[in-house]
Amino acid sequence: MTLTTHRWPALPYDAWRDTCTNLQLRGQIVGKIRLAKTPWINHSWHVTQYLTARGLTTGPIPHGERVFQIDFDFVDHRLVVLANDGRTRSMPLVKQTVADFYAALMALLKDLGLDVRINLLPNEISKPIRFDEDREHRAYDAAAVHRFWSALLQVDRVFTLFRSGFIGKVSPVHFFWGSFDLAVTRFSGRPAPLHRGGTPGLPDAVIREAYSHEVSSAGFWPGGDGTSYAAFYSYAYPEPAEFDTADVRPSQAFYHKDLGMFVLPYDVVSEADSPDELLLSFLQSTFDSAAQLGRWDRAALECSLGVPGVPRRR
Repeated sequence: MTLTTHRWPALPYDAWRDTCTNLQLRGQIVGKIRLAKTPWINHSWHVTQYLTARGLTTGPIPHGERVFQIDFDFVDHRLVVLANDGRTRSMPLVKQTVADFYAALMALLKDLGLDVRINLLPNEISKPIRFDEDREHRAYDAAAVHRFWSALLQVDRVFTLFRSGFIGKVSPVHFFWGSFDLAVTRFSGRPAPLHRGGTPGLPDAVIREAYSHEVSSAGFWPGGDGTSYAAFYSYAYPEPAEFDTADVRPSQAFYHKDLGMFVLPYDVVSEADSPDELLLSFLQSTFDSAAQLGRWDRAALECSLGVPGVPRRR
């Protein structure tokens, strides 16, 4: 296939909405396999997926004394399972119902002696359908998926640079398959008030553990519930007073009252003369507002952006 050459490709949500939904559901199946086999880590960091030079990966998943991983290859459009005994299996990523994708993947795992049982109901999805019964969602536009992954690579690169400017507790840059977004989160180090819960498609215990401590979190999603376009977001929990009226950059960023966070349309970044600089200004200015208004100990938590090969000074 012809590979994307534009660093920040166009990503109109309406043009690939059905494929995006199907890809999210497939990602949830793979994510739930990791969830079923991996010990719980704070803030659900044990279930996330990560960018690779070809797509997304679960990273290593324990299975007794064995280890395997599942990779989405968005260059050749295949799903690949690799086991530590050297055996691999793969299946094509094509137009296919969610039910058929689920059945094919489970058969592939069984062939490798990696039987896994998962919760079959999707999370964070409106009107969820059991994976093994979902014959409604079947779209797969390979070119659109490749563009999405190409955009994720650029976002991951800038998020990683932003992450380097913090020496307090900070998450990896990782992809949440439930909400289908790439995110990075900074922590003040202080416990947060008990979250009220009530997040659709998530048990209250999960969301309360995720927000056990004060955060300033930023991310990127391709569109869907809340926006009809790809966008970056930034929010604070708990949200400090006057955060919603804070002066953030660039001027196209705004506070989305329904979502309770600042939003910057992806197109503003992708079409800018200096996309990296513009995105960094959004990430930094929204964090500045959250940290200042929330009275974080910024001197103890922040540092200059990282430089390759240069260790931090004490």
